[in-house]
Amino acid sequence: MKITTLRAHLKDLGNHTNLHTISAGLVAAIFGCTGPALIIIGGATSGGLSYSETISWIFAVYFFSGLLGIFLSLRYRQPIAGAHSIAGAVLVAGSLTHFSLQEAIGAYLVAHVLVIILGSSGIIDKVMKWIPVPIVMGMIVGVMIRFSTEMITSVTVSPLLAGSTILVFLLSMRFLKKFPPVLLALLIAVILAIFMKEFQLQDITSTFILPQLIMPSFNLNAILSIGIPLALLIICTENAQASGVLTAQGYKPPNNMMAIHGSVIGLISSFFGAHAINIAGPMTAICSADDVGKKESRYTASIVCGVLFSTFGLFAAAVVPLVIAMPGVIISVIAGLAMLGVLMNSLKKAFSTNNFQMGAFFSLIIGMSDISFLNISAPLWAIVGSLLVSFLVEKEHFVSDKKVETAV
Repeated sequence: MKITTLRAHLKDLGNHTNLHTISAGLVAAIFGCTGPALIIIGGATSGGLSYSETISWIFAVYFFSGLLGIFLSLRYRQPIAGAHSIAGAVLVAGSLTHFSLQEAIGAYLVAHVLVIILGSSGIIDKVMKWIPVPIVMGMIVGVMIRFSTEMITSVTVSPLLAGSTILVFLLSMRFLKKFPPVLLALLIAVILAIFMKEFQLQDITSTFILPQLIMPSFNLNAILSIGIPLALLIICTENAQASGVLTAQGYKPPNNMMAIHGSVIGLISSFFGAHAINIAGPMTAICSADDVGKKESRYTASIVCGVLFSTFGLFAAAVVPLVIAMPGVIISVIAGLAMLGVLMNSLKKAFSTNNFQMGAFFSLIIGMSDISFLNISAPLWAIVGSLLVSFLVEKEHFVSDKKVETAV
């Protein structure tokens, strides 16, 4: 893409930025900078990393993934949010007790090289186009339904805080249709939590900690235990979720280029401790939802998210205590509310036709199971398992599906 075209898209950004897109970007950033950051902090602690190494890890995953989201959103004018792999962070957290940080970084580099090779070959895009839409949509609902169920269970944890937030959201949808309901719900939740003294602020450091440049070392066991599973997670879990979400919202995601650009940036960020840079399923879902506004304007939401991500990474040492202080109930409820539109739209597309209904249902329930086998999590097994089911009981649908594509 020419630099002049990118500049033209940047100049046009103001015409597509409004309260709804800013609200969606803010909600996506809050979601991405809270729970996922806590997973990294926990993994770094259990792995024996120093405080400066932990801050460097957080800087790398958020600063560079923010830049990725900004670049891809501007280039393709689609709400593509960059992030790090949450499942990958869990994988690395367990592995740091067996391998040094230098060996882990060597494995990160191998993972990104594998993703770049597969993306450059065109395989990723071909595979995503070959998988039937109902099965992809079933996987999206199955994997992301937990955000809505956690929203409901949060009411039992804090009835006043969670219940009030949901009620404000619903009343806003009914009576204040021009104001983003998720944003109003978030504001009320924060105000209420302050009055209820739910925020437990710790000492905030004013020291700016420079990211650490760490040289890798290559260990075959680390590559097999971390690198290869991490590459599969990036392609089959993180990017696949985001691609499915974008498809559900009527976009044509650039699957190969999302993988290539993500891992090129991932190669750089690895030297600062980042385990993975990829496309974010949940954050992309929040930024691409129908209530964000016009389809052609939603990409600005992911740009807002990217700017906030990069800022969070730069000032990680100062803002991490704020993240730890945020009540978990607020995070769960707001994430669940933000996902409602995407989940309902994906459900419609999964079960609106007669084709692949059994496959879509198995994709849904396998995704909901949250299984993890061979260091590979539920999204990939949802696709693989449901394809096997469809081949067994509705094989003729693959033929009819191809005829429809040819006719179109």
